[in-house]
Amino acid sequence: MSGWNEADLTGPDGEDWRVPVSELANRQHQLGQYLAEAGLAGAFIQHPVDLYYYAGGRQNASMFIPAHGSENNQAVLFVRRSLQRAQFEGGGDDAPHEILAFPRMAQLVTTLRQRGLTSAPGLQFGEIPATYSERFVKVFSELGTCPDVTNLIHRQREIKSPWEMEQMDAAAEIQIRMFETVEAVGGEGISELELVAAAEAISRSEGFGGNVHMRRYPLQCDRGVIVSGRAGGIPSFFDSAVGGTGAHPLSGMGSGFRRIKSNEPVLVDLVHAHRGYIVDMTRMFVAGSLSEQWHQRLEDMLAVKDTVVDVLDRGDTCEDAWNEAYALAIELGYQDNLMGMAPDQSRFLGHSVGLQLDESPVVAAGFDRPLPVGGTMAIEPKVVYSEGSIGSEDTWIRDEEGMRPVTADGAWPWLTEW
Repeated sequence: MSGWNEADLTGPDGEDWRVPVSELANRQHQLGQYLAEAGLAGAFIQHPVDLYYYAGGRQNASMFIPAHGSENNQAVLFVRRSLQRAQFEGGGDDAPHEILAFPRMAQLVTTLRQRGLTSAPGLQFGEIPATYSERFVKVFSELGTCPDVTNLIHRQREIKSPWEMEQMDAAAEIQIRMFETVEAVGGEGISELELVAAAEAISRSEGFGGNVHMRRYPLQCDRGVIVSGRAGGIPSFFDSAVGGTGAHPLSGMGSGFRRIKSNEPVLVDLVHAHRGYIVDMTRMFVAGSLSEQWHQRLEDMLAVKDTVVDVLDRGDTCEDAWNEAYALAIELGYQDNLMGMAPDQSRFLGHSVGLQLDESPVVAAGFDRPLPVGGTMAIEPKVVYSEGSIGSEDTWIRDEEGMRPVTADGAWPWLTEW
């Protein structure tokens, strides 16, 4: 008998925060179609974010989704821990997939053969550690060679459903309250860490789970980056325009102990995730006023942002958006300062977001395809100097009518004076 009650697994005020069963069923069915089109037998999914996407939770489990048209078309979740929670999170009796205890490794292939599997399933080699994947490569070797299904899954997740867009809209509403808090408590003398803590208190109180998920190793990100003055010109390990001092060398990015001084730029870059879905937004603040030079830099970055949005809006490729916007930035004189100071510059102007902060596609060279209808992207041109950084960022959705902002866009000032 369990010592806990499923009724405790709720959102605020008893809301059911599980992924709708219809979402899970559609995702599983769609992946089955993609697998069939690729000539693959199925996918054996083990990454926690993708388990949440397809199974509704991130238990210690693996999920097998067969290709459409297989002998047994139903997906199955094999759970090590917690089986009861996995059953509840997957929709209970309405779950679109079977939920079973994980078999002994020696019986895994036999179990899948009984479900009609005749060749090795795909693994997520781009998402899981090699030492972990090698165990399953060995187990499945009697069925053949396991293909890599990482990119296939990433491509599916690029296009957000209406329900996913609703979660991002909800995240954006909470994020505005985070910026309102920054406006209310900020000013000369407050430290970066004190200011980011005030913003994060709002986020946590509204259900942020504590982690910003990323694909790119080392999988680390400080979701609240508030940098003031010269701290905005300090690079970090993180592939972004703005680094920051961080609190200590092991946490060497983002906000630190520097206190805000008058008339210097304060860049506020905040992420919030609602039920896992991320929105990303940056605005500028100042205790006092900024010089005309800083104002001009901000206006120029807004022009670069508008160029990216216009190119994506007309359906051109993400590489086209990079090329046009980068050419404008160079024309305006920012070759050595765009997205960082040389040599520590990032080579992108926008990154897709969803359940992870660094999804695809990216506004960068090499992404020779458009942002798909249903794609969600944070567009963030910034310039960095030794005396500080400045720029903007909003999260956008491309729908049937074009690009629309999810976060504030013009509804929140690009520059706020304390």
